[in-house]
Parts: sequence; structure tokens; C-alpha cells
Amino acid sequence: MKRWVLIIHAIALFLYIVSVNVTNTETLISKETIDLNQVYIQQDTVSLVSIDTSITIENYFHFIDSIVKTYDSITSYKLTEHILVRANSWIIDTLQNTDYYRMKARDSFVYDQKKMIILPKGNFIVIPDSIQTKKLLSSFHKTRIDINIPEFKLRIYEDTIRLYEFPVRVGRDEKKYLEMSGRVQDLKTKKGEGYIVSHVRNPRYVNPVNNHEYFVTRRDDKKVTKLPQVPFIETEINGIRNGQLIHPTTNPVTLGKAYSNGCIGTREADAWMIYYYAPIGTKVKIRYDLNIVDEEGKALVLKDIYGYNNKN
Repeated sequence: MKRWVLIIHAIALFLYIVSVNVTNTETLISKETIDLNQVYIQQDTVSLVSIDTSITIENYFHFIDSIVKTYDSITSYKLTEHILVRANSWIIDTLQNTDYYRMKARDSFVYDQKKMIILPKGNFIVIPDSIQTKKLLSSFHKTRIDINIPEFKLRIYEDTIRLYEFPVRVGRDEKKYLEMSGRVQDLKTKKGEGYIVSHVRNPRYVNPVNNHEYFVTRRDDKKVTKLPQVPFIETEINGIRNGQLIHPTTNPVTLGKAYSNGCIGTREADAWMIYYYAPIGTKVKIRYDLNIVDEEGKALVLKDIYGYNNKN
């Protein structure tokens, strides 16, 4: 009889321990079990935020900001949007896949990107701990953006390691009167060194030539859509904020060309990646190097698109 009593007590204790552990996993998950949306967290426990209602792009930043505001008061570090999203890399992947041309490749026409669901109901967002956050902050500090104008390339480096390379368009080699500034402007992209100084998360699309705001765009396939909500990134080069932005173009056929009014244009998908690798204060270098070495180690001389050599 005593043997059966001991067995019953042992079973009851086991069930209690299991029930406690199951309850705890509502807010805490051990490092041995976490494999959430391909995010790996090197820590003993992590906090999770459940997405109870599907979030569209037009409400995305408001939702992310609400999480940051709520959890910043209880984390041991200053929680920011960039820390939160970089700790949940699946969000960046999902944002990139809202690119009009990526959707078109999947036989899906998107008229209004802002209505697309970006955070589906039932997913979870990880709140990183101080260990992972320290690594992310170290990564931010070591990250720099490098743009070579005549090469039409933007690269993201961490120390000397190249993380990403994207095609871009740059400013035209001409001067033109812009109603937005009220004077004749040199449209060439300005070279120099500086920093990322601000983000415009819900940008207005304005034609600088006539200062008219517009809300739709004609894509490369001649179809008209509403303009997407993708952040613009403002640079300060050589201590001057001259309105030279890094921002997406809805016409990627213009990439690899001197086509813009001075800004650096990217694909929509690439703009999301650049944005989350470029928090405020990230170093930027915009150069004009004609002599480069390609991936195979072959020396190349690029076309002098601004004719700087002829002017020297």
C-alpha cells in the first residue's frame, strides 16, 4: 500500500511540474525549445508579444511603436524600433516581399501596398534580452553605408565585412530650376562623408520641379498603382543637409542610371533592408571612384558620368 501511495505522489508531483512549465511558456520560452520564425535567441528566456489582430502596412509603424513604448519601461536597456525588428528578422523579410515587382513575379497585382497584411494574426514578436541587444548595438556601431556614384552601387558593411550590395540610381548631370527649393539646383549626387540624420516613415511624394504632391505612380509595366509606404532616409554629408535622400523608386528600370534629382534611389525591397541597417547616426560615405576591382579581382575603369576628369 505504501508503495502505491508513493507512486501516486510521484505522478502528482510530475503533473504539477509539467503544468507549471506549460503555464510559464505563455511568457517565457527556454533556449532549448525556441525556434520561432527562424529567430534564434542566445539567452535563457525571452518575452513574446502575441499578434492578436492582423496588422497592415499603413498601421505597421504605429503597432511597432506601441510595443516599443510598452516594453521599454520594463527592459534593462533602451528598446528601439531598430533593435526590436532586427531581433525579429522575419519582419524585414516580410516587408521586402511587399515590393510591387516581387509580388508581380508571383502573379499578384498590388494596387495599394498599404492595405497588405504585414504582421499576420497568430505570429509572435520576440522582445530581446540585454545580451542580444548588446550584440545588436555593437553591430549598429560598426555598420556603415558606402555608395560609389559612377558604379551605381550601395553597400552595407559591418567593419570590413560586406553584408549587402544593392543597385541604385543617382542624380543627373545637369542643373535645373526646382520649385521646391525656389532656385536652380545642381542635380548631381553630392559626394562626401556624413551620417544618417533622420527617417521619414510615411513620406509625401512631391515632384521637386513643380512642388506638386502626387499619390499614384505608373510602374515599369505601365500599370498605375498607389504609392507605397516605404521609409525615406535623410543624410547629412560634409555637415550639410541638402535634401539628398536614400529612398525607393517605383521604377527600378532607372537603377544603374544617372536619373534622379540628386537622391539615391533603390528598389522597394532594398529600401526596407537599408532602413533597418541604418539607424540614426549610421556613418555614410558617398564617393566617386572610377577605378575599381570587380568580384573576380579584375581592375575596371568606370564611365566618368559627371565628367569630373575632364574638368580637372
